[in-house]
Amino acid sequence: MIALTRLNGSQLVVNSDLIELVEASPDTVLTLTTGRKLVVVETVDEVIGRAREYRRSLLTDLEERRA
Repeated sequence: MIALTRLNGSQLVVNSDLIELVEASPDTVLTLTTGRKLVVVETVDEVIGRAREYRRSLLTDLEERRA
């Protein structure tokens, strides 16, 4: 799950596994696999970075449990 910010400043948490598409048009628009669209203040690169970091943290947790 990644924390993002709507245009009105409110926070939301998105299941990054549901993100199908991230576009800059000029605001950042996320299209989820459900068809729902979300507009956020973060840039495309920030959304990608947060999704990568979340996945990295999952893999780190898994490796730690196996050790």
